[in-house]
Amino acid sequence: MAAQIHPSAYVDPRARLGEQVIIGPQAFVDADVVIGDGTHLMHGAHVGRWTTLGRNNRIFPGAVIGHEPQDLGYKGEESQTLIGDANVFREGVTVHRGNRPGTQTLIGDNNYFMVNSHVAHNCVLGNHIILVNGALLAGHVEIGDRAIISGNCQVHQFVRIGAFAMLRGGSGAAKDVPPFCINDGLNWIRAINTVGLKRNGYTPDRVRAIKEAFKVIFRSGLGLEAALDKVQGELRVTEDVQEMLEFIRASKRGIGSGRGSSRE
Repeated sequence: MAAQIHPSAYVDPRARLGEQVIIGPQAFVDADVVIGDGTHLMHGAHVGRWTTLGRNNRIFPGAVIGHEPQDLGYKGEESQTLIGDANVFREGVTVHRGNRPGTQTLIGDNNYFMVNSHVAHNCVLGNHIILVNGALLAGHVEIGDRAIISGNCQVHQFVRIGAFAMLRGGSGAAKDVPPFCINDGLNWIRAINTVGLKRNGYTPDRVRAIKEAFKVIFRSGLGLEAALDKVQGELRVTEDVQEMLEFIRASKRGIGSGRGSSRE
């Protein structure tokens, strides 16, 4: 079935719409936009230039997807917003495209962006992520699969949030948050996201191995390198534990502290 476009909507002739796309009243679709089959733009939704939306996305009223980045150095050059399938962008969500020519903001599949959450330029998001109301991602942030960024959280530019990590409501991350961990306050790696892991089918044995590594890294009082070496040399290094170790060792901003203050 061809796209359904409300008479009050604007769709640029250079946009390409898939089958069963619905464009609601007063929605706006800019030039060079590609919208996949089954995607629904509700009234007042806006899709900016050079945006690609996959299949079965839902864009709620007042959401703005793929508009210019909030970067004073951006001069209107071609950059992109590339979004996968089955994402939900609730009211007032903003997602900005890349801030330099040829760069991209990338969002995977099955993510849920709640009211007034923000994804800045050049962010890279995986799959099954939740941004709760008012969550703010600065530029170049990376978020792993099934992470949860709770209400009114703030993530500094270039920070990485690992898979299955969680930022508690109102918290801030100016340093990386390893996979499976809970961030609280400012850069405080408080605990393992045990509930989230169990909900996603992690067995008690898998969770136990992650907890054992967590205790050494964040509770032993050892320096970071010594703690990582101890985990590598003395504990069970499961696939999950190896993921934590590799994430931490790859960090450029440093990781949060288990002692309530940032590591030096």
